[in-house]
Amino acid sequence: MALQLQLRTVSGLRGRADRIAKAAFRGLSFYTRVLESCEDEARFDETFRWPVASNVDGNEILEIQVFNYSKVFTNRLIGTFRMVLQKVVEEGHVEVTDTLIDDNNSAIQTSISIEIRYQAQDGTVGMWSDKEFLETPGLRPEGDGRCPLETDSLLPGLRQSSDVSPGKSSQQPADRSFRSKGREKTKEHKAGKGVFSAMKLGKARPTKDDHRKQDEPAVLEAEDLDRKAMRLGGGLDPDTISLASVTAVTTNVSNKRSKPDIKMEPSAGRPMDYQVSVTIIEARQLVGLNMDPVVCVEVGEEKKYTSMKESTNCPYYNEYFVFDFHVPPDVMFDKIIKLSVIHSKNLLRSGTLVGSFKMDVGTVYTQPEHQFYHKWAILSDPEDLTAGLKGYLKCDIAVVGKGDNIKTPHKANETDEDDIEGNLLLPDGVPPERQWARFYIKIYRAEGLPRMNTSIMANVKKALIGENKDLVDPYVQVVFAGQKGKTSVQKSSYEPLWNEQIIFTEMFPPLCKRIKVQIRDSDKVNDVAIGTHFIDLRKISNEGDKGYLPTFGPAWVNMYGSTRNYTLMDEHQELNEGLGEGVSFRARLLMSLAVEILDTSNPEINSSTEVQVEQATSVADNCTGKMEEFFLFGAFLEATMIDRKIGDKPINFEVTIGNYGNQIDGTAKPVLRRKKEGGDGDEEESELLQNSSEDEGGEDGEMVSVSSSQPMKPLVTDRNYFHLPYFEKKPCIYIKSWWQDQRRRLYNANIMDKIADKLEEGLNDVQEMIKTEKPHPERRLRGVLEELSSGCLRFVTLADKDQHHSSRTRLDRERLKSCMRELENMGQQATTLRSQVKKNTMKDKLKLVQNFLQKLRFLADEPQHTIPDIFIWMMSNNKRIAYARVPSKDILYSIVDEEMGKDCAKVKTVFLKLPGKRGFGPAGWTVQAKMEIYLWLGLNKQRKDFLSGLPCGFEEKKIARGQNLPSFPPISLLYTKKQVFQLRAHMYQARSLFAADSSGLSDPFARVFFTSQSQCTEVLNETLCPTWDQLLVFDNVELYGEAHEMRDDPPIIVIEIYDQDTVGKADFMGRTFAKPVVKMSDEQYCPPRFPPQLEYYQIYRGNSTAGDLLAAFELLQIGPGGKSDLPPIDGPTDMDRGPILPVPLGIRPVLSKYRVEILFWGLRDLKRVNLAQVDRPRVDIECAGKGVQSALIQNYKKNPNFSTLVKSFEVDLPENELLHPPLNIRVVDCRAFGRYTLVGSHAVSSLRKFIYRPPDKKAQHWNMTGEIIVNMEPEVPIKKMETMVKLEANSDAVVKVDVSEEEKEKKKKKKKGGGGGGGGGGEEVEEEEPDESMLDWWSKYFASIETMKEQLRQQEAAAAEAEEKEEMEIAEGFKGQAKNKEKSKAPKDDKKKKQQSAPELPEKKNKQKIEELKVFNKELEAEFDNFEDWLHTFNLLRGKIGDNDDNATEEERIVGRFKGSMCVYKVPLPDDITKEAGYDPNFGMFQGIPSNDPINVLVRVYIVRATDLHPADINGKADPYIAIKLGKTDIKDKENYISKQLNPVFGKSFDIEATFPMESMLTVAVYDWDLVGTDDLIGETKIDLENRYYSKHRATCGVSQTYSIHGYNVWRDPMKPSQILSKLCKEGKVDGPHFGPGGRVKVANRVFTGPTEIEDENGQKKQTDEHLALTVLRHWEDIPRAGCKLVPEHVETRPLLNPDKPGIEQGRLEMWVDMFPMDMPAPGPATDISPRKPKKYELRVIVWNTDEVILEDDDYFTGEKSSDIFVRGWLKGQQEDKQDTDVHYHSLTGEGNFNWRYIFPFDYLMAEEKIVISKKESMFSWDETEYKIPARLTLQVWDADHFSADDFLGAIELDLNRFPRGAKTSKQCSLEMVTNEAELPMVSIFKQKRVKGWWPFVARDENDELEVTGKVEAELHLLTAEEAEKSPAGLARNEPDPLEKPNRPDTSFIWFLNPLKSIKYLICTRYKWLIIKIVLALLLLIMVALFLYSMPGYMVKKLLGA
Repeated sequence: MALQLQLRTVSGLRGRADRIAKAAFRGLSFYTRVLESCEDEARFDETFRWPVASNVDGNEILEIQVFNYSKVFTNRLIGTFRMVLQKVVEEGHVEVTDTLIDDNNSAIQTSISIEIRYQAQDGTVGMWSDKEFLETPGLRPEGDGRCPLETDSLLPGLRQSSDVSPGKSSQQPADRSFRSKGREKTKEHKAGKGVFSAMKLGKARPTKDDHRKQDEPAVLEAEDLDRKAMRLGGGLDPDTISLASVTAVTTNVSNKRSKPDIKMEPSAGRPMDYQVSVTIIEARQLVGLNMDPVVCVEVGEEKKYTSMKESTNCPYYNEYFVFDFHVPPDVMFDKIIKLSVIHSKNLLRSGTLVGSFKMDVGTVYTQPEHQFYHKWAILSDPEDLTAGLKGYLKCDIAVVGKGDNIKTPHKANETDEDDIEGNLLLPDGVPPERQWARFYIKIYRAEGLPRMNTSIMANVKKALIGENKDLVDPYVQVVFAGQKGKTSVQKSSYEPLWNEQIIFTEMFPPLCKRIKVQIRDSDKVNDVAIGTHFIDLRKISNEGDKGYLPTFGPAWVNMYGSTRNYTLMDEHQELNEGLGEGVSFRARLLMSLAVEILDTSNPEINSSTEVQVEQATSVADNCTGKMEEFFLFGAFLEATMIDRKIGDKPINFEVTIGNYGNQIDGTAKPVLRRKKEGGDGDEEESELLQNSSEDEGGEDGEMVSVSSSQPMKPLVTDRNYFHLPYFEKKPCIYIKSWWQDQRRRLYNANIMDKIADKLEEGLNDVQEMIKTEKPHPERRLRGVLEELSSGCLRFVTLADKDQHHSSRTRLDRERLKSCMRELENMGQQATTLRSQVKKNTMKDKLKLVQNFLQKLRFLADEPQHTIPDIFIWMMSNNKRIAYARVPSKDILYSIVDEEMGKDCAKVKTVFLKLPGKRGFGPAGWTVQAKMEIYLWLGLNKQRKDFLSGLPCGFEEKKIARGQNLPSFPPISLLYTKKQVFQLRAHMYQARSLFAADSSGLSDPFARVFFTSQSQCTEVLNETLCPTWDQLLVFDNVELYGEAHEMRDDPPIIVIEIYDQDTVGKADFMGRTFAKPVVKMSDEQYCPPRFPPQLEYYQIYRGNSTAGDLLAAFELLQIGPGGKSDLPPIDGPTDMDRGPILPVPLGIRPVLSKYRVEILFWGLRDLKRVNLAQVDRPRVDIECAGKGVQSALIQNYKKNPNFSTLVKSFEVDLPENELLHPPLNIRVVDCRAFGRYTLVGSHAVSSLRKFIYRPPDKKAQHWNMTGEIIVNMEPEVPIKKMETMVKLEANSDAVVKVDVSEEEKEKKKKKKKGGGGGGGGGGEEVEEEEPDESMLDWWSKYFASIETMKEQLRQQEAAAAEAEEKEEMEIAEGFKGQAKNKEKSKAPKDDKKKKQQSAPELPEKKNKQKIEELKVFNKELEAEFDNFEDWLHTFNLLRGKIGDNDDNATEEERIVGRFKGSMCVYKVPLPDDITKEAGYDPNFGMFQGIPSNDPINVLVRVYIVRATDLHPADINGKADPYIAIKLGKTDIKDKENYISKQLNPVFGKSFDIEATFPMESMLTVAVYDWDLVGTDDLIGETKIDLENRYYSKHRATCGVSQTYSIHGYNVWRDPMKPSQILSKLCKEGKVDGPHFGPGGRVKVANRVFTGPTEIEDENGQKKQTDEHLALTVLRHWEDIPRAGCKLVPEHVETRPLLNPDKPGIEQGRLEMWVDMFPMDMPAPGPATDISPRKPKKYELRVIVWNTDEVILEDDDYFTGEKSSDIFVRGWLKGQQEDKQDTDVHYHSLTGEGNFNWRYIFPFDYLMAEEKIVISKKESMFSWDETEYKIPARLTLQVWDADHFSADDFLGAIELDLNRFPRGAKTSKQCSLEMVTNEAELPMVSIFKQKRVKGWWPFVARDENDELEVTGKVEAELHLLTAEEAEKSPAGLARNEPDPLEKPNRPDTSFIWFLNPLKSIKYLICTRYKWLIIKIVLALLLLIMVALFLYSMPGYMVKKLLGA
């Protein structure tokens, strides 16, 4: 369907000018080329084609404008021609000549001549005859290959072929000076050359203009670009037009070949290591009275439990659990993590479930950093939907795969943690109030099931029962969120009907992403899966405000799995479980899914969450679409590289789609009959004879499918591969099949896929341009964005006209709407972004564009399947060997270009692979076969041009019956045209190859395959970076088809790299593809295309990259004159290499002379070689065939350093740095008798970072000029959040800037949301000033952690703000919802902040500042670039790279390390360097290097603490201790292990004396102490001390922030700051330091200012320069030339790793290392960092009275309500120290009087706000375990019962650090005090010391609502242990300091005092009448009884008349 315009001429023009025309239709416009200086007539002769998606309407308009073209100014309009298309629509073809009109609509004399053709969608309007079709330019390209003309004249053609426009335009070959194909032009003018490319298939070659030097790679200069751009866009600003066309590096020129996929291996099914770690911190607001909660953590099948906490609703656990798994990712991410809280579980009973929370592992893994940290999970009860939430559980959950490292945040927002609502354990975008929902999964029917039983069984059954049954008993199982549901089993049916629905009840939105639907075969022994399908909920729902609930179908889903033939032990069974890529169609299932949100308030609701199965109504047959007949055609053009292991039996290929075409094991007996209209779908299997050529099919010319090629014997290519002789005769297959017509789904997916492909290609270009430092990558990015936005708008127009046919499901409609919204949005964003792309914003924008790409790929994946995928199987001897799977959408035909599959009607190179697990690992990397295959799939009625994409020049061979039917498909193609070529492969070098030998090197050679020929390069021994420099010539390569097509679409070349072994077969090392540059016989061998350029091709091995190949390929047509016409090959110049041809001069890189200087420092950690120690090693350096050897180390044990430090060699290297060969470092051990063995090797793949570039002369001067004053205002430290609040305009508080003085030792804001007591209602808080003597190292540490968190918080805030701004710019309102949410949260926080800060500001001034250090939350190395500022460490590798797990860690192959460096520069150097003062020629570029003689050092290791250790004992804990190893010193601090701790605080320092270089690797390990057996390693970390010691960053002893000579912050370094400064200045040849008066110091040309006095211990002030010197040191990086950042005083956080679990962090260690050379003055004693001892306190609680306690008991006699009240309290934990008051009996009003004192002694850690308790964990524990628990006082009120258990009435829990101030009276005490804590003034007992008041007791009623169940008047009094000793007090009411007896009212004791009185009181008052009534009743009863008793006797007497 297209509209085509041929613009012929415009005549009657005035003047002489450059002319250009523009044609526009439906908003898509094309420009012609510019005709330069034409006068009267402009002959354009160009054709434009608009593919139209919907029929053209008769009143649409086509517009043509003609301009005078101007290079500089805008183009001037000459006239316009508009035409209504009515006539065109009616007739289909119109020729017009007419005048133009000017701006005022008046005709002018210029006239235009055009021809228009139109082909409608349904083909109703004038069909183009075939002849016309063939001649239409642009559809059948013509190749007239001439030598390309001068660049400029070619340019205008560029635009037509630019891939931007969906339309195509091409020129008539009227004027022969223009080449007929715009496409070729593009090819010649590709901009900047891509040096690195993964796939250069169809990537264009670079231009090479004649005037350039022969060998310089051409890069279009900016001005060229601008010129071209101007020419194109009519003089617009070069940035505004798309330069995609100019700078595209990768545009695929190919139109008949599609790109092959280079990665071979399916990554899905391979098992990997995972670790799930869960920390259960605490629970809050658990629903229930007085419970004993336990938390159960369940991951997949494994369960672990926390300990039990007694009698509390807010238990604190802080327990850590780790689960290890080794499973494939798919399995892992579907596992469910379930957290449940259980009440009172013990050995005998399982306990009752309080509430649970579920989430799948995948959800956690997709979080940032793969973790949720300190988040609250909402617990709900799955049994009771109507109940609300059951509490909150605070936890950390992290999922780590191999190589992920989790950064445990020193969390910035600790203060917000009590804000439960703001920190819920939910992914972003999930609302906190989740509702219950029902998921209805309806299973209707399935078809095409495979046989699941052996035929023998069937025959037995047949014999017994006499009937033939289907051999499968299917049922469907659905698994979702950890629950399973099954349908019934349908016995013996290949087409089972279920019509059942499975109902799951789950919270919505669910936190489990996938629903697994599986058809299983029911079997007596075990059920097996037939096929599995996963439904991803994210793809079938949309959470936006215009979103929709998950919905699906009714639609068919296709299931794939193992091959269909039944075997008892199916080796590919895993494929049926959904792991890995299915290799065959298994079945398809008709199902649907709907979700209904439950209204839980509705009483009728069934509140169970059990899975239910019920009957469902069936659906109509046509609901999934109208049955259509589809036609699949395939032609095999080449089958080469067939693995020789298969054997030489005849080979054939079978193509199947669904079960169609599958002859061996496709349909089982009942054929899948298609109820087509004609009812003729009954071809039985027996008719599908193997392509018999006899008459097939029915009488009406109906054809029968031919689905496999004829078997053929393979021919030998070389020692590894066969090929099939498909020379001129190419076999074809065709299959008819019937499917529901749902092509629209696939069309939409194709449009999006194409947009995404183009975007991806563009992004790759941009990245390549950045990588190779091409100019103007930002322009290319703009072009990419423009393509993206036009693509998106195109999608919206195409998808919009979607017909509303009945079979569209709700999901189709909703998805279409949301895709259109998303793409429209994306188009607008792309346009906006495009204007924002500037050179400096490039990187950020690139990231954003990558998000677009991911989103597009996500949207394009269609969840509702339609046509199953196509499988191509290679069969040998009727056995299935290898397969390829082609998605049906990729080859689906459509009349609209964009909707067409990307491989439809194209030749695709397909590599067949082994099925299932066999395809993993090395076996799967060898290609089983390489096929060139052409595929076309479409409706049978659209079949007419199914051959259109094949290479031309063939005759069709049909079966006898179809001979004269034109549309009958051929069974083979016979090519009559063949071209002969010579291929030249210029194999220059490869680098970073795979190590295939045990020596860690390889003996590589390359094998090049082209069609059915192959050749090898020579083998180069022992290298990973071979330079073959070899030309391989393939003569007489025969290619079939038209010559011009070959020029554009040559077949691809496959290059495989092998490792030659002396015995056995060569090992495969990797593979890459390339496309040759083609020269036809009538073209000349001249620039810009020839000679071709060397390019890098990425080599792949499986899925991972394995090096690069530098090569060039040219394919030269051998014309009629034979080979003599070809450019000559220079004969073999290398006589020593025999007949090997080197790469010719024009192609090999231009070399120039470089000098390479090597610094040899030493060797470290060499492992044994063949069991012998390395004794006399030497290092050999080699680069490009030249090299140098180090001095021999005479005795490695004594001194592993080299005696000669610097050596150099000269070598010829390419001028282009990107082509530099790698430099090889090899270490050999010299043994006796002149033998030497290789120890290990290292290849430095890129020399770029070692290239020395002489500094710019001009830039040198700035540091000679005048002084630069560095203003050293005392820096404003990072503000704590509180001080950042803007005060209101009218407030007059003075805010000092240096507010960091706030007293952090108290750390009152560490965790809690408020500022301790600081916010207290505004009254002053008495805060004692920290005494210098109280401060210690920990004060400093905690203050620093605060600061670090604050910085993190501010970074996060800043980042968020920036992002927000960005998003705002890009799309206003796009993220509206998210923002509103944040806004609603913000005001609340602000309020809090204001409250906290306002009262604190004034009092902060007098507080004293705590010094800080720097806490790095990573290793120091990471911050300072591994300390490789001049000394680099190169790992020496040896041994093969493991294959079992392709990414085997490098660690295992490291056999030692070489320390040294290198410097590469062009010779000769500029003189000024060599003339510098003190230049030592021996050291070359390495001036001023310290000596490498052995040196003695004191190493002081400080271990602060470890966090998140991996549990090592069964109880989920560990008993860690520190072990340190350095050289021969081995310290194990075993006796000081810390019992049962995963976050131990060690606080220790260790001194070790060491000698560098022998002992330079420090290992700090954490071991787990075991009473019995050996101790286990938890994890270790290694630090290279030598690099630190010698680094210019001065990592020996960190520089403090301030200099002081006493106190906790005393200067640690033996050298004072001034000494350090002088030393640094001397070493760096810097002028200074010059101390001047007034606190000034000058270094180089920088002047620093600072204080000059210091106080000693006695407070005496002295003059000193140290502060000044320190100021300079802290700003050393500002010093010109010599400056660099010095390591500050710090604590670093190092991950602990365990060699058994490579790559997975086992915890982290906070520590630092100081080093002091022994030849200097000794340092002072080590800083004391031993852990703070908890302080002893005593808390006295007096319970005075209670009031309004609810009355629980009914009186026996009177029924009166009363309670026997007592109060229970505890601080540490209920068992240890609960204390009860006495009982106030029989309170009738709820009032109780107690006057009772509790006394709780406790140990308290101020800094952490935790109480420390030590106790044995159980009877069997060896020792006491230290616990830290929050300081919370619990008071409970109980009702005492004599015989039954006491009843719990209510409780209050007071956090001693912040609890609500008690009410003054009982009246004022209310529920608010508990529920509304945020608003109330909070107090801390540690600041107030004494508090008295009323507090409410609360409990939950039946509806889970909190209610007040009583009030208590209490007094809390806190004393330190010393104070308590001085003023003792007695427990209860005892001495000393006794409390008076309570005055309890009469009634309560009346029982005991005077029982009679009380009885009288009872009788007289209330019950008098009751008692009288009872007495009367009793009398009556007695009388009746007597009467009945005596009656019989009297009766007898009377009767007998006695």
